[in-house]
Amino acid sequence: MSAESDSFPLSALQHFAFCPRQCALIHIERQWAENTLTAQGRVLHDRAHKAGSESRGDLRIARALPLQSATLGLHGVADVVEFHRQSDGAWRPFPVEFKRGRPKHEPIDAVQLCAQAICLEEMLRTSVPAGALFYGATHRRHDVTFDDALRADTHRLAAAVRTQLAVGQTPPPAYTAKCRACSLLDLCRPQATTRSASAHLARILAALD
Repeated sequence: MSAESDSFPLSALQHFAFCPRQCALIHIERQWAENTLTAQGRVLHDRAHKAGSESRGDLRIARALPLQSATLGLHGVADVVEFHRQSDGAWRPFPVEFKRGRPKHEPIDAVQLCAQAICLEEMLRTSVPAGALFYGATHRRHDVTFDDALRADTHRLAAAVRTQLAVGQTPPPAYTAKCRACSLLDLCRPQATTRSASAHLARILAALD
């Protein structure tokens, strides 16, 4: 997968990690809805992208940098990539991803950032050992090391997304607590589907008595 038309958006990694059904609704069925959380996230990303590139001393900053990886089969845009001059004169990339909320217990954000690093390594033919996540709720950066375990998780998740999109089927809904934060809640209707399925099963069982 080297052409963008044959790859999937980098954002699908996080959508799939959050909920495979959400990923399918967005990237297979092309459905989308915005809520307060997604709007805040979009504004944060827009600000990061529009700030412009800059250079000062041993630091160069590129914003809204297009990314692509043939290995992962994905494409996207990096919020910010810092380039730090090394002692040998080379410039080492350091991706920085902006997130609306707070650090998560699951490594979802770290996987997305690691995917950006893999893209940069392929595109620039250099190593990218680390990056950072900036959280809007805390206004703090958290450094992320792209170790072997995180890279393996990133490849596994990318493979799972590719498989889902290739099959082209949307998983059935299953209501959990995190559904309340999903902007697609009204489109997905996991509670209504669960209730109707339970009621239908109850009617079938009652008819057998």
